[in-house]
Amino acid sequence: MTTLAIPRPVHPTGIWSWITTIDHKRIGVLYGVTAFLMFFSGGLEAFLIRVQLARPEQNLITPEIFNQLFTMHATTMIFLGVMPLSAAFFNFVVPLQIGARDVAFPRLNAFSYWTFLGGALLLKISWFTHSAPNGGWFGYSPLTGITYNLGHGIDVWIISLQVLGIASLAASFNFIVTILNMRAPGMSLMRLPLFTWMTMVTAILLVLAFPVITVALIELYFDRAFGMNFFNVAAGANPVLWQHLFWVFGHPEVYILILPAMGIVSEILPVFSKKPLFGYATVVLAGVIIAFMGWMVWSHHMFTVGLGPVANSVFTVTTMLIAVPTGIKVFNWMGTMWGGSISYKTPMLFAIAFVSMFVIGGISGVMHAVAASDAQQQDTYFIVAHIHYVLFGGAIFAILAGTYYWYPKLTGRMYDEKLGQWHFWLMFIGQNVTFFPMHFTGMNGMPRRI
Repeated sequence: MTTLAIPRPVHPTGIWSWITTIDHKRIGVLYGVTAFLMFFSGGLEAFLIRVQLARPEQNLITPEIFNQLFTMHATTMIFLGVMPLSAAFFNFVVPLQIGARDVAFPRLNAFSYWTFLGGALLLKISWFTHSAPNGGWFGYSPLTGITYNLGHGIDVWIISLQVLGIASLAASFNFIVTILNMRAPGMSLMRLPLFTWMTMVTAILLVLAFPVITVALIELYFDRAFGMNFFNVAAGANPVLWQHLFWVFGHPEVYILILPAMGIVSEILPVFSKKPLFGYATVVLAGVIIAFMGWMVWSHHMFTVGLGPVANSVFTVTTMLIAVPTGIKVFNWMGTMWGGSISYKTPMLFAIAFVSMFVIGGISGVMHAVAASDAQQQDTYFIVAHIHYVLFGGAIFAILAGTYYWYPKLTGRMYDEKLGQWHFWLMFIGQNVTFFPMHFTGMNGMPRRI
């Protein structure tokens, strides 16, 4: 009797092992490296914008290329930079924090990364096909309609965002199931690490928010490709509908970007203060309330479109109220550091900088909550300063804090503390020198889009 010898499976090696991996740590590294490269490309786009604006009447780039740079920079930083950098930590850290062998659906996790990469490359390749989008990351109608935008740039933007949305939804479902079902025995929800808590809240926000922008993008594409009239004023449509749909997604998106950063900082501050986190349950509850109230404030982006005094008043109140749970988190972080034996290592410096920069961005956000004040600041460089203090001084500083904090676990090596300190101070000074003066240029009337 003969037996059939079945060869033992051989684990792939080299580049093929990375392409075929379903290991959560490797996928986390892939997300991180890809997001860093995309972040670098977004920084290059910002550099070209600043060079063009460095002197009056510069002609280094054409107005069309400037609009494309403006659009690609913001889209890149939000969808290809900050979000996947957070996803890198979700993948690498969350299973380790909850004692799981891997995520619930490893192949879905790999699918999420490769889908994200496909959407990112689709967007970036548009530079080389002369079809980069030029309508701003917010895609306001009617500027993105076929009447005023004849090229294919907006179509590329729509399709790439839809692909990126599929990747985000796949990852979100995966992490919700992982956190709810794969925790170590005895790890109740109120024993979860703060970063894992904020990961779950962020994933739920993504699941609820992305269908809204998906519908808006489909309607915009149907307008452009098939002559439908969702946003066509001549056919009786109201282009403000786009703004409602976009910002119903867009403001929860702000918290999708910042809640993971808050989770990272909540992990770092207790370690380097040598104290437990002050008010763990309160910090968790504040994060959940922020996510819930994020759905109630979208129209503060629209105070100048003529919604009327009632709507403006309602969204003024809700926008002020969402500052309360945010402020609670800040005071909890301060309470954690108060009386602690603080070690000012690089992760701690970035974490403290996150708190201070986010507070500055938050204070200007409260100013925008007042409809009368916002009417003066809307579409000026004051808004540019605000968003960069929140997303660069906030989210990016926290992500860098997490990178240094978990660097030994990510790489098996210790970072150079002296280089880390140089990195921090150069970024901290550069952030404030670059963006703080924009508050004044905005109040002096410099428009946001030039």
